Amino acid sequence: MAQGWSIDQAPEEAIPLVTIRAERQQDISAIRIVNQKAFGQPQEAQLVDALRSSHAILLSLVAVLEDQVVGYVLYTPVSVVSGQTTLVGAGLGPLAVLPGYQRQGFGGKLIESGNRRLQEAGCPFIVVLGHSSYYPRFGFKPASLFGFRCEWEVPDEAFMMIIMDPEKMTGISGLARYRPEFSDLT
Repeated sequence: MAQGWSIDQAPEEAIPLVTIRAERQQDISAIRIVNQKAFGQPQEAQLVDALRSSHAILLSLVAVLEDQVVGYVLYTPVSVVSGQTTLVGAGLGPLAVLPGYQRQGFGGKLIESGNRRLQEAGCPFIVVLGHSSYYPRFGFKPASLFGFRCEWEVPDEAFMMIIMDPEKMTGISGLARYRPEFSDLT
C-alpha cells in the first residue's frame, strides 16, 4: 500500500524490567495467547492472525518480561478520503496485556513506544476505537473534534485520534476506513 511514509523495524527498547520490541516469528503463539486471555475470547487473536496473513501490519510490538510476552499492540493502515486526497495513517488495536500483568503500565509503554515510532516514521495520524477514560492520557481526543468519523456506528467519545503530523493533516477530514479484516470479525 503506497502511503507516502514507511517504518523500519527499530531496535529494541529497554524499559526497566520490560523490553518493548517488534514481534518476532517465535512470538506468534504467545501473541495469540495474550490476546485470547486479555479479551476472554478468540476473536482478537483471529483478527491479528488474519491481518498478519494479509501483510496488513504497520507495526506489531510486544512487551517482554523475563523472557515472557506479557503484552501486545498492533497498528494497521487506516485510510481517510478527503476530497481528491487519500491519506493513510494508522489504527491502534488490539492492545492486550495478560490479566495478571494489567494495571502495571505495560499497555502504556506499548502505546508510547508505538506512537513514537510511527511519528518518527512520518505517520500523519493514529486512530483508536476504545475506552474514553484510558486513551486520552496518551494524547488521543475524540476524532470528531478534527472532523473525522469512524466507518462503524460507535459512540463519539470511543473513536479517538491523535494528530502526528499537523502539516500533512491540514484540510483533511472525513470517514476513517480500517482494513476489511476488521469488518470480517465475527
